[in-house]
Amino acid sequence: MSAVLDTREAGFEPMTESRLGQVLPIERGAYEHPWTAGNFADSLRAGYEAQLLCAGEDVLGYFVAMKGVDEVHLLNLTVAQPWQGQGWGRLMLDALATWARRQGAQWLWLEVRVGNVRAQKVYESSGFRRVGQRKAYYPAAGGLREDAIVMSLKL
Repeated sequence: MSAVLDTREAGFEPMTESRLGQVLPIERGAYEHPWTAGNFADSLRAGYEAQLLCAGEDVLGYFVAMKGVDEVHLLNLTVAQPWQGQGWGRLMLDALATWARRQGAQWLWLEVRVGNVRAQKVYESSGFRRVGQRKAYYPAAGGLREDAIVMSLKL
């Protein structure tokens, strides 16, 4: 990644299978149980909304979301480690909410690990509310499972 980032150049590009070589190292660096190349490829083939946030050649982050009848479900939103804490996650959430509204969605849904307090704060600051909890939803270390908090945003 470049040492200096000119944010005037930041913008969204569709995620494609040819760009997964840039996405996978970010995913692996961010999560103990990352998505695989197959998870991303399946999402792209299914036609899910998948966008990269880029500045020049740098991928700052990405999101993958699935459209339902009157809702959108956020499946993955990740900011590359060097760019975390700079507002890029909120920017991607705003872009996703704008896209979802254009699709006629009334709600935006997501799950987040109970232990991922930082992400929960980003979602809450973007207007998401906790609406439930899924027991043993995520794989965790040592073959254990971690609960997920279900959050929603009325669009």
